[in-house]
Amino acid sequence: MQHAPGRNTATFLGLMAVVLWGTVVGLIRSVSESFGPIGGAALIYTVGSIFLVLLLGFPRLRTFPRSYLVCGSVLFVAYEICLSLSLGFAANRGQAIELGIVNYLWPCFTVILAILINGQRAGAWVVPGIALSLCGIVWVVGGDGGVSWQRVVANVSSNPLSYGLAFSGAIIWAVYCNVTKRFADGKNGVALFFMLTAAALWIKYALSAEPALAFKGAAVLELCVTGGAMAAGYALWNVGILNGNLTLLATASYFTPVLSTFFAAVWLSTRLTATFWQGVAMVTAGSLICWAATRGRPARGG
Repeated sequence: MQHAPGRNTATFLGLMAVVLWGTVVGLIRSVSESFGPIGGAALIYTVGSIFLVLLLGFPRLRTFPRSYLVCGSVLFVAYEICLSLSLGFAANRGQAIELGIVNYLWPCFTVILAILINGQRAGAWVVPGIALSLCGIVWVVGGDGGVSWQRVVANVSSNPLSYGLAFSGAIIWAVYCNVTKRFADGKNGVALFFMLTAAALWIKYALSAEPALAFKGAAVLELCVTGGAMAAGYALWNVGILNGNLTLLATASYFTPVLSTFFAAVWLSTRLTATFWQGVAMVTAGSLICWAATRGRPARGG
């Protein structure tokens, strides 16, 4: 029988998951440049599925609550498709990093939905926390040279598909977080969900006009790293939240936007402005305030 890791080890593994997730935006964009937005995403989730089966074993569907299987599958697949295609269809690398930050609105949306759906209690600080996160997105999307609504509207209008996918993904993931908390019964269906995401993307690729996939050494290596990083992130996070210091892990996870932006800027050789970094800081601070406003406050009836 396999023993659970100690609390410190589990916490460290959970922190490693945060680090791995911080690499995802830059890696997904890079793979999509090699294999195309849809083909690249399909390959990433196929490789990720293989890694997850090796790490977690093949999912035993009979052990999962049916409501979790249905709702979790639909929401997870929808989110991952929104995330990967929003980055793949970005006009350039700078816009891809920008879209990654739009996606990180999910923590404050998770808090909003936890209050509405799960009866989560929250302090008054939740309102300025949400406002700060939203202002941070405006700061990021507004571009350099001062923030204006006209510039925000112009940027979004230049690529409504990618911005729409990123924003929708943030809402979908917030719903997923609240639904799984209610229905999952401690089960982890991420391996199954990755397989379903890969299948959906392969169907979309077959129906698309994207050219045939061309496999080259460096691109294949990057693909394996990307799929492995995503799979290991989910697997390690599960170990961390089950056996580690949940408070520390939750706090660390809210710094993912900063880590993600830094890694993507380096990996994609993209220079980011001071205005962009200010927006990232605002999104991160807003998410932390939202979390602090609900911490230690049980849900009504809980």
